[in-house]
Amino acid sequence: MTAKERVIYELKEWGKALVYALVFGTIIRLFVFETMMVPTGSMIPTIVPGDRLFIEKITYSVREPQLGDTVVFWAPFVDRRALQMLRPFDRFMDLFAPREFKGHVKYVKRLVGKPGDILELEPIPGSGGYYRLKVNGKVPEGFENRKYVRAGIFATPDFWKMMAYPDRYRSMVTSSFYEFLVYYNRTLDYTRYYEEHLKKYDIPKYVWKDTRTGRVKIRVPEDCYFFMGDNSPESFDCRYFGFVPVKNVIGSPLLRIWPFQRFGVLRK
Repeated sequence: MTAKERVIYELKEWGKALVYALVFGTIIRLFVFETMMVPTGSMIPTIVPGDRLFIEKITYSVREPQLGDTVVFWAPFVDRRALQMLRPFDRFMDLFAPREFKGHVKYVKRLVGKPGDILELEPIPGSGGYYRLKVNGKVPEGFENRKYVRAGIFATPDFWKMMAYPDRYRSMVTSSFYEFLVYYNRTLDYTRYYEEHLKKYDIPKYVWKDTRTGRVKIRVPEDCYFFMGDNSPESFDCRYFGFVPVKNVIGSPLLRIWPFQRFGVLRK
């Protein structure tokens, strides 16, 4: 074999190796692992802004997430604010996203309600306005020390409708609350999302105020989950935007791969 023939041979072999790497890399990316960058502090102290996570996708393909699991899922709407925070690497990786989630971003929250569960927030005496979560009438194991803010749908059963049609409620709310509603309505194109997806659940059947306690109760639809962030005052979660379809679940965050000084397995 001449030198020229050897060079051509080596180039062909390297070309094959590159093709194999791309093929297997794509398969692994589609079916085994995912990555995401966390832009907000909704899961402090478990996960902090700037963390880049390695997401394992196999487990939830063979079993459903359990109450208390930290779960990564596709936001059920286009979040323009979050899209602006994505880095070039994230934008490239999301090119492999399923067609129905093109333009969507990943959220990471804790699963607090499974299909059929009834949720409510109970005041914690002497806590300064914090609440404990009760699921089907009791505090779930592992949630004993978790504190939540009564906001969004837990504050009023009409909240999601208010997000969808803020102008209808302008005279009934404060100016700052109205501005909040308008901002997220536009950022999430929430009216369309409400009309095309959330409204089909006939919300009054799933969200109501208990006449005895005065607390809002939420029943999770059979094809949905309910997620909330650990850092409740700073978390934009299902309290604000509604139920998340089961099909939107991606997987479980396994490793923190960035920053390097905090590299390691994520604690639950």
